[in-house]
Amino acid sequence: MVTSHLVPADIAEAYEIGEWRNATGVLQTAHPDEWADIQEALRSFKFYKSEVLRGGGRKSVIAERIDGFLLKRGWVEKKFETKIRVDEEERDSPTHKVDCFKGKVGLEIEWNNKDPFFDRDLNNFRLLFELRVVDVGVIVTRSSHLQRLFKSLGKKVADKYGASTTHMEKLLPRIEGGSGGGCPILVFGITEAKYVDDGDIVNDASAGIDEEDGDEGE
Repeated sequence: MVTSHLVPADIAEAYEIGEWRNATGVLQTAHPDEWADIQEALRSFKFYKSEVLRGGGRKSVIAERIDGFLLKRGWVEKKFETKIRVDEEERDSPTHKVDCFKGKVGLEIEWNNKDPFFDRDLNNFRLLFELRVVDVGVIVTRSSHLQRLFKSLGKKVADKYGASTTHMEKLLPRIEGGSGGGCPILVFGITEAKYVDDGDIVNDASAGIDEEDGDEGE
């Protein structure tokens, strides 16, 4: 059974959706408050031409916009201290930090990183799910179709957001191949519907989210 039909229509129209092990159903039934936060963050999000031209790595202003929206709602960056014990011998088994964590829901933002970071994220979700500290993992990344937009902005931009970086065509085969183990996973690929052509104006990191009502503005 697939539960991705539970994603509201307006979000499904603006994002490419991928799901593993009924993650949407888990969010809606077991974690409705966290699911509401995620929906509002996705509705409010947009990215600007000026930001794409300016570039930036994993923690670009674009990624920070989603991060900041959730952190203001009680989500935290979280690293879990885990250990493996065999008889009397104990060894550290560290996990990677989760970008945003709240109520046993983990969310990672991969706007423009090297695609092996997906392996790290999925393995992290798998381990944390097995340890019963995460019920569902969410990843927000780029739709692969955005490459057409980047090419239209010039070779420098197209190279920066190249085929070996984080986008849906690199993520979905990993999920469908079982890289996340038994952890329910829901992924969103940002599409051109969230793009704003603002010329070459440089936007502030906080632009693009209306904290009062979450509506998208011009």
